[in-house]
Amino acid sequence: MKSSSSNLTNRLSPTIDTPNTGVIITGGASGIGLASARALASVGRPVAIWDINQKKAEKCAEEISAEFSTPAIGIGIDIIETENYEEAINLSRKAMGTIGGLVHSAGIVDNGSLEGITLDSWAAGMNTHLRPLALLVQKLYKDFSLNQNSAVVAITSINATLGNAVNPIYSAAKGGMLSLVRSLADRLARDGIRINSISPGQIRTPMVQSSIEVLPENFFEKRILLERLGEPEEIGRVVRFLLSNEASYITAAEIVVDGGNISSQRG
Repeated sequence: MKSSSSNLTNRLSPTIDTPNTGVIITGGASGIGLASARALASVGRPVAIWDINQKKAEKCAEEISAEFSTPAIGIGIDIIETENYEEAINLSRKAMGTIGGLVHSAGIVDNGSLEGITLDSWAAGMNTHLRPLALLVQKLYKDFSLNQNSAVVAITSINATLGNAVNPIYSAAKGGMLSLVRSLADRLARDGIRINSISPGQIRTPMVQSSIEVLPENFFEKRILLERLGEPEEIGRVVRFLLSNEASYITAAEIVVDGGNISSQRG
């Protein structure tokens, strides 16, 4: 179902809370995923928090529902196990009523450089980041088509542009996601469904925190123009924007949210 451009472009009142359809967030129990779930719930959008840690997902959903009086469900799922997608989608739809959004935020990171690449580690990286984006959009296509102004956000990384010797699998998978977003955008646009990517820089998440603790002080900040790490909520607000009618004419885009890291010549 294509969106009505006249209804969206001829108004200037805020539309950050529309549409009000439910959103699935993979990796939703921590970091950027959790911040995205909270940002969406704060404007009344139901959320389904998918995470490999079921207890944590359920706890986060309970807390979000209580704080924002918005339907929320926590579902334990390993995103690599594609055979479990259908059940998780059905549970999400039942809890939220509708599904009109997807945030693919689940992720793992390798740190073995070239020497550490194995068949298993390569498969794990690609099957966590890249493959789920394609298969989840495929399985959710009917829901998106039935719910006007549906949209998808893929969480990628500035590593897809900069490259990083430490984690080649992660960087390659994120680069693949950027290309996949552009390809899917061409197909989904026929039905008025938008899809975009967000490439965060150094964000204070559990994944980055482990590096902060072992690297020299100010290791990341010295390169960033704003001279600080980002917070997950600063990504969550961009996710909320891209899934809303505020972003009605944005698709196939990469939004870099890095405090001025890619453009920096500091070092």
